[in-house]
Amino acid sequence: MKNILKNPRTASIFKMIRPWITLVALILVLRYTGILAGISVITNTAMMRTGVLDADSEPLELTKDFDYNFSITDLENKKVDFNQFKGKTVFLNLWATWCGPCRVEMPSIQKLYNEVNHDDIVFVMLSLDRAEDKEKVVKFVNDKQHTFPVYVPAGYLPEQLNVSSIPTTFIISPEGKIVSKKVGTANYDTEEFKTFLEKL
Repeated sequence: MKNILKNPRTASIFKMIRPWITLVALILVLRYTGILAGISVITNTAMMRTGVLDADSEPLELTKDFDYNFSITDLENKKVDFNQFKGKTVFLNLWATWCGPCRVEMPSIQKLYNEVNHDDIVFVMLSLDRAEDKEKVVKFVNDKQHTFPVYVPAGYLPEQLNVSSIPTTFIISPEGKIVSKKVGTANYDTEEFKTFLEKL
């Protein structure tokens, strides 16, 4: 190694890439110790308090039909056909226990869930954790004392739910239209968003 670094050209290259090696190593350490998720939670929580991340309460101009033809499983292993939610407003959130931004928005979703009529508005908190990590999902929900319905995929998910990042939240109208799609953390605990849901 010493002989390699004695070569002026090699030493110059190493000097250029050394900061990047350090940065990558730091990110890996933060990622695998869980500190990175904690930092993400802190920064996103601070931003939510400013109102910058309030969920959009305006429907999409171009709505698409939602594909109800799939099943999900609740945390007690009961299989649920998504078709049973037809005719209701559906708040569908894709999340995972390892996702810092997902954790940040959950208290606002819980508050929204506490305030709306569940006869008309259905909540589906769909965890995308690996199937073998289901116990982590159960523990997370119990530790945080969330009472909204949490599910995991029972197999196939429609193409519409193959998202590139989470959290992603869909609002589906009683007519089966995707009227809102939010990618990233949002604050759903606002009067405007609650009114938006209730008027669908």
